[in-house]
Amino acid sequence: MIDTLRLTAEEATGLLDRGEVSGAELLAAYRAAITARDPELHAFLRTVDEPEGEGVPIALKDVIGTKGVQTTAGSKILLGYEPVYDATVAARCKDAGLPLLGKTNTDEFAMGSSTENSAFGPTHNPWDLTRVPGGSGGGSAAAVSAGLAPWALGSDTGGSIKQPAALTGTVGLRPTYGTVSRYGVVAFASSLDQVGPVTKTVRDNALLYRIIAGRDPADSTTVELPAPIELPEREDLKGLRVGVPKELNEAEGIEPGVSEQVQRAIELCRELGAEVADCELPRSVEYGLPCYYLIAPAEASSNLARYDSVRFGHRAEGAKTYDEMVERTRDEGFGDEPKRRIMLGTYALSAGYYEAFYGQAQKVRTVIAREHAAAFERFDVLVSPTSPTVAFELGARTENPLAMYLSDLLTIPSCMAGLPGLSIPCGLAEGLPVGLQLVGPQFSENTLFAVGHALERALEFDFVPERLR
Repeated sequence: MIDTLRLTAEEATGLLDRGEVSGAELLAAYRAAITARDPELHAFLRTVDEPEGEGVPIALKDVIGTKGVQTTAGSKILLGYEPVYDATVAARCKDAGLPLLGKTNTDEFAMGSSTENSAFGPTHNPWDLTRVPGGSGGGSAAAVSAGLAPWALGSDTGGSIKQPAALTGTVGLRPTYGTVSRYGVVAFASSLDQVGPVTKTVRDNALLYRIIAGRDPADSTTVELPAPIELPEREDLKGLRVGVPKELNEAEGIEPGVSEQVQRAIELCRELGAEVADCELPRSVEYGLPCYYLIAPAEASSNLARYDSVRFGHRAEGAKTYDEMVERTRDEGFGDEPKRRIMLGTYALSAGYYEAFYGQAQKVRTVIAREHAAAFERFDVLVSPTSPTVAFELGARTENPLAMYLSDLLTIPSCMAGLPGLSIPCGLAEGLPVGLQLVGPQFSENTLFAVGHALERALEFDFVPERLR
């Protein structure tokens, strides 16, 4: 019997290498887990009947294009769309022999913080079915947390890998912008989107990042990695400088239980030999959220203009003119959140307002990047809560978009600066996981993995949801 709840991807690889299980047996175990547990979770939008590969199975967020497998980005406007090619990250997983289990649920076009904006219904948190798994990549995080997949890929624009990881007790990496190809990935905000791994452990995360990272000729924004990805092994933090940004750790809205667990992890950094000191990121935290909600919707309004009912996806019936067809298709196909962001972004880019809004936001983005760069002259890594709260109840914020947007308050600043961030579970509050966010300078993934692994070993967090043990 294969225990998919506790089996890590690294352990699964070992079982396959030693011939203790076959690829078919491993795949069957995860399929059985999906059949047993996904009806109550709705982590998957669809599964694959005959996946290729004999390695460790993987799940992909439904914004990642997969040849011959429906890719909808959680939206009705793409219902029935089957890409004719694989996204680069999907192709690299396939080349590594990873069979595709299926496509995971997501907020529509990755716009959301709870996976409640999916046109196909919300995903539930494996730790508490009345709670959200975070968003927009809640499907991938829930699938890994519940043992439906050993690892998965998500996408992160303002926190959509790190925040679901925090709320589900998994490990999530938002890589340095440009280290992972966006080719074949449904675009939300092109200057922010980045694909990254969601796993049970930090070592699994490094293994999967090693597979997907690197230069892609099909994506001109990608770069070669400056150094190979190393599997973390160190058990202490001696010689490392850890910064504690006051604004990220004392922000309004951080729950006491979250703060308590994060402070415990910070003290553990000291015990492991790190040099820990306070620092400040005042402009990044004050202006990060409003800056993001100008730039991301502006880029979204441009990217989503391609859904015109002509080339792919849904088409409204009965229209008599082209303009009517496009208008009715978008009205029927887009949900409330994409419509909200398209209108906001279009306004920010409109004549007479471009420089005042989008142009000014880009200048602020430079300020945020410089403020982080100054902090990294003193520190190797910055630590904070990933999410201000533990998983909140389904429906609690759906009628208040601003409250929903504030869920990403702590993850957005580093995303605006194009920096890598790793979320690891650091304890429980109210019986639900708390995430610790580790942020480093560009291309510091190896450092983040090393720090995350050392803390992971010391914290001894049990990643299996209590209700499933």
